[in-house]
Amino acid sequence: MLVLTRKRGQSIIVGDDIEVTILEIDRDHVKLGISAPKSVKVYRRELYEEIKKANVASIVKSKDLIEEFLKK
Repeated sequence: MLVLTRKRGQSIIVGDDIEVTILEIDRDHVKLGISAPKSVKVYRRELYEEIKKANVASIVKSKDLIEEFLKK
C-alpha cells in the first residue's frame, strides 16, 4: 500500500487518467473529488461489496434455474 500525505487542494494521479483531489478536511472526514473517464467505475467500498454479493447470488440463482430446466 502506498501512503501519501496531501493537503486540501492537492491531488494524486492514478494511472494516466484518474485524478483524486482532496477537496475538504473536517476533523476525521476527508472529502475527495475523483476525475476519471466515464468508462471507469468508481464505488465506495461498502457499495462495491454489496454489488459483488448481489452478482454472486444472481449467478448461483441462474445456475440453479438452468440445472432445473435441463432436468425437465
